Amino acid sequence: MSTTIKVHIALFVVSVIYGATFSLAKVIMPSLIEPYGFILLRVLSGALLFLLVHALFIREKVERKDLFPLATSAFFGVAANMLMFFKGLSITSPINGAVLMLVTPVFVLVLSRLISREAVSWVKSTGVALAALGALMLVGGSRFHFSSDTALGDLYIILNALSYAIYLVYVKKLMIKYHPITVSKWNFLFGFLIVLPFGAEELFQVDWTAFDLAGWWIIVFVLLGTTFLTYLLNAWALRHASSGLVGSYIYLQPVVATVLAMLNKQDQPTLEKVLYILLIFAGVYLVSRKKKIADGN
Repeated sequence: MSTTIKVHIALFVVSVIYGATFSLAKVIMPSLIEPYGFILLRVLSGALLFLLVHALFIREKVERKDLFPLATSAFFGVAANMLMFFKGLSITSPINGAVLMLVTPVFVLVLSRLISREAVSWVKSTGVALAALGALMLVGGSRFHFSSDTALGDLYIILNALSYAIYLVYVKKLMIKYHPITVSKWNFLFGFLIVLPFGAEELFQVDWTAFDLAGWWIIVFVLLGTTFLTYLLNAWALRHASSGLVGSYIYLQPVVATVLAMLNKQDQPTLEKVLYILLIFAGVYLVSRKKKIADGN
């Protein structure tokens, strides 16, 4: 199996996990655990898991001069990314949040050009535009609207998208130099220190006896899947693919969420939704097409 196919499989798995997480997290948050407390729990578990795996299998040391870049990537990719998303989602509407997150690949495309000097072809730009259009219509773009009540939350979501885009572009050089697990370990260690003041009080207030079996399974899924596995797979993909391709897979998250809703009989399949999904897949394919040509595959 070629590296290109493995990258697509890894990114697809990440999209499936994230798509499922939006529905699952609502079961326990905020009724059983507040957002910032949940974020701190995620970052703490990620730090411990990456520390353990790194100690057992990698044992790679980083140069002292790279500690600041690692702390910077942790700020954008772990701390600011998570904190601003949950803060924004608590103020704005779910539709606004879902739609505004779709600007992430656009930010990645622009930043890749400005920071990394990656070539931005018309094929890649067209792919981002098609996938964005399909995702926008799939999540209900017609219900998206600005108002004074949601303005601050909308701003947080946009800043979250920008933060994650900066991370995808900035961290790539570190992923090439070091093992993805090494980079992820330091990202979560620094991220824990940044998130700690925000989530400590909420985490200490959690009544763990209130969790039933389903609640505990959701906690395990989020900590192992949404936190550890997704960051590991994304980190590995960034080592072998462009930041633009990794960022474009965010458009598959509404596809996964829609399909899961249909399987749970919470939504009905329609011809329009099928066409939107196909448009997203076509866009992601175009974003990856340039990479394939460059690799000679």
